[in-house]
Amino acid sequence: MTTTLTNERVLAVCRANWAYRGIDDVSVREMLAELSAHLDDASAAGRRPQDVVGHDIRAFAASWARARQPLRRRAARLAAVVPFVVGVLMLLSHLLWRTTSLPVTAGRLALLVAVAAVTVTVELRRGALGLGKSWLVAAVVGLPAALAADLLAGDEPLFPMPLWVTALLILPGLPLAVGDARARRRAERSDLGTTVR
Repeated sequence: MTTTLTNERVLAVCRANWAYRGIDDVSVREMLAELSAHLDDASAAGRRPQDVVGHDIRAFAASWARARQPLRRRAARLAAVVPFVVGVLMLLSHLLWRTTSLPVTAGRLALLVAVAAVTVTVELRRGALGLGKSWLVAAVVGLPAALAADLLAGDEPLFPMPLWVTALLILPGLPLAVGDARARRRAERSDLGTTVR
């Protein structure tokens, strides 16, 4: 079943996407007003919303958000997100092995570096990965890197990672993770509200 793309749907998806990315309300209102004017002009000329935003509304919204958010702001966000992802992976290892001091091997280090590199790349290009995609990245990119590093360097511990260091890695990104989860729920409710109409 294909749905007809309307100006209202485009605006709702873009609003949700920009709110999820943490763009301030004033900027979101300005961006929506500008996009609405473009969509109205296109309608007056007999063109469809797809002619303005393309077939992937989320990609359009992401590219516009990147243009609106300066690199230093995205870099500051990444400075909190990457240690958070690494800290969560380390915390899971602490819990899985039931230890307060986790030996960091070359394989674990390769896994963390691979996941961090992909997270940074995706965050800078398309926006937030989300929890599900982060796990997919860890499985598809991180695990092969970890296995290769273990085969090449062995599984001797390089250094111990105490639980308190893991907690320190998680703390800076925790407010962002909570805010992202809330924004995602609001975006889903907004998407659901426009779909029902």
